[in-house]
Amino acid sequence: MIKTIGTTNGYEDWVDDFTAERARRDALGDPDWTRGARLPAALIRSVQRFQVGEDGDGAQLKAKARRAGDPVYGEAVALFVAEEQNHARLLALLLAAADAPTLPGHWTDTAFVRLRRLLGLRTELLVLMVAEAVALHYYRALRDGSPDPLTAEVAARILADEQRHVPFHCRRLRESLAPFPPPARRAATLVWQSLLTAAALTVAHDHGPALRALGLRRTAFVRAVLRDSGPMAAAMDGRAPLPDH
Repeated sequence: MIKTIGTTNGYEDWVDDFTAERARRDALGDPDWTRGARLPAALIRSVQRFQVGEDGDGAQLKAKARRAGDPVYGEAVALFVAEEQNHARLLALLLAAADAPTLPGHWTDTAFVRLRRLLGLRTELLVLMVAEAVALHYYRALRDGSPDPLTAEVAARILADEQRHVPFHCRRLRESLAPFPPPARRAATLVWQSLLTAAALTVAHDHGPALRALGLRRTAFVRAVLRDSGPMAAAMDGRAPLPDH
């Protein structure tokens, strides 16, 4: 049976979920990096850029979560950030297995970080959800389309985490938007969907050669991202139930 996370008054269930996943991940251990990875140049460049996006200490997000006044939520955010940092580690080791370096930075990550830090926790989470929505489809394409087994395994692990992150952030955004009247809540999620459209188009353009190598057209990638944005927006602004874990 699928368990619905975050249905109690607090975030204790989410702390338990993140903690249990960390224990499961530790017991499982890393993929076998000694297999090496064989990736075309386009996929190496693409993974390098996503690795930059996953890498970061999350200090601003954790500080805003602590200031929100719910220490349990702050603990859950810290565990979330740790999962994102593990994604960066996995991608860095995957690149090393392919004899490729990591990048010191990329303009798309810089733009997202600056946008996230403009205002408070609500804005940070809305922008973060843009990245999460895009990442779902990127890692799914990498899992399903990569000819390299090690790459597919790493992508599958990251995708499983990203699928858990969506209901976590949807719940907090729903709570954050709840004090506003329905038209204002819908306006906020329409702005979010506009940002997501721009981000999907940017990723499709920037990672087009990699998407082609994975058997996915740019237009199909963008359509898939936007198709899933409707249920996410409805969950955030209260028009639909929160997604199940």
